[in-house]
Amino acid sequence: MRADPHAHPPALVAGLLDTLAVPLARRRGRALLVGLSGLQGSGKSTLARQLAAAAHTRAIACCLLALDDFYLGRRARAALARTIHPLLATRGVPGTHDTALLAHTLAALAHASERAPVRVPRFDKGRDTRLPPSRWARVRRPPQLILLEGWCVGVPPQAGGALRRPLNALERDCDPQAVWRRYVNARLASDYAALWQRLDRLVLLQAPDFACARRWRAQAEQALRQQGAPRAMAPRELERFMQHYERLSRHALATLPARADLCVQLDHARRTTRIPAGP
Repeated sequence: MRADPHAHPPALVAGLLDTLAVPLARRRGRALLVGLSGLQGSGKSTLARQLAAAAHTRAIACCLLALDDFYLGRRARAALARTIHPLLATRGVPGTHDTALLAHTLAALAHASERAPVRVPRFDKGRDTRLPPSRWARVRRPPQLILLEGWCVGVPPQAGGALRRPLNALERDCDPQAVWRRYVNARLASDYAALWQRLDRLVLLQAPDFACARRWRAQAEQALRQQGAPRAMAPRELERFMQHYERLSRHALATLPARADLCVQLDHARRTTRIPAGP
């Protein structure tokens, strides 16, 4: 089996779990909800899987949730594109997730049982829609630890004045009146903010800059092209795609380090440069 190129050092995984063990022990039967945030390509999904595996070895009941699995399907986003703004057809930004389903899932996990398992959604990115509930994962006991990973987890809304000027060609040409970015920001300030308030801890994989996210995503797309994947994006297509996320990615780089409980610093090669100290 080929090693995961995004895998993080075992010392980082163990150190994070040791640090989380302290608040975990104080929960008295209630799950500890931990957000894992990081720009595209930072390795947050891999870190979430590593943490979940390490928790299992310590007999900690852990449930892993990916924000990507709560995307609205293409039909629902097409409706948003018709009624609000065409850019909402592209999944990724706040406003393109089913936040009500995520909130319901988080609440339901506390009552999971063999008789009434909680179904956790799965999104098929190839078909651009959610898998049918019969194919969702099932959680059969209340978790002690819930990991919620996603590129915009914990990101706060921007000040209104920051939305006026377009940041890139996509915003300039496709959103000249700032309708799309105001809608995204309003959702970030409402239902997403309510979700972030439920987090007990926020772990951040801190990239050096947005250029890293562009490069890391380009490397992933190049690997897909070499494998003959039909949906791999060409460089020009990828550049436009990344502009959907540039505004909030840069905002996250500026704001999340001060908001995160644990900040894992990465270098330009995606190597960990600083491991947070344990308890």
